[in-house]
Amino acid sequence: MPKFAANISMMYAEVPFLDRFAAAARDGFKAVEFQFAYEHAPAALRARLDEAKLQLVLLNAPPGNVAQGDRGLGAQPGREAEFRESLAKAMEYARALSCPRIHVMAGAVKPGADRDAMRRTFLDNLRYAAREAAPHGISLCIEPLNTRDNPGYFLNYQSHGAEIVAEVGAPNVKLQFDFYHRQIMEGDIAMGVRAHFGEIGHIQIAGVPGRHEPDNGEINHPYLFALLDELGYEGWIGAEYRPKAGTSAGLDWIRPWLSQR
Repeated sequence: MPKFAANISMMYAEVPFLDRFAAAARDGFKAVEFQFAYEHAPAALRARLDEAKLQLVLLNAPPGNVAQGDRGLGAQPGREAEFRESLAKAMEYARALSCPRIHVMAGAVKPGADRDAMRRTFLDNLRYAAREAAPHGISLCIEPLNTRDNPGYFLNYQSHGAEIVAEVGAPNVKLQFDFYHRQIMEGDIAMGVRAHFGEIGHIQIAGVPGRHEPDNGEINHPYLFALLDELGYEGWIGAEYRPKAGTSAGLDWIRPWLSQR
């Protein structure tokens, strides 16, 4: 049976960030994930998690300077020191919040960039990160992003991500398989899940094309949830979408599963 985590960077945007934990818990969620919350002290986030009796299952490492076009530092040659600082910050939060997964973003391909050098840097940085994270029981995930929402991002295809995971060769480096990004770039989600199931460390969902509720659009999510059960997926599924008209009002899609837990 699937278990869902609310992505409170996108969901519950109608209330301030620190109030989203309680809002998710009131709607029946047992877990949350978020992209970035580094403007809040770990103790403040820990308090909200504890008050709401929630698990945090995923956070993103700091992305660099977003205003200057950064979308992560993992595959940025010459910025290895910055990457290590961002990883240290992410691990500080992950340890304080008992979060078992960190999404390490590769970053954008800047004009004139050497993709081969970026790939080598990504591999080296992930190997370093895997060594740092392993003693704390933390896994690292890399996520292919679609080129429509994320033009110029280094990693776009599940097969590319799986190749990098295999080449890094660390048991705590996994593939973050987002059905939304996969559908836009490649489709054939079920076959992709089957092909890469051994590399998958986390799953995320949203409706295509609008990135709204998963019952809106062209993806047959109930079929895919049944497939995950068939394959024995025991991890969380992150609901990373923008509600069309209020988060709680749009949760009919999840109520059958929440009521069974």
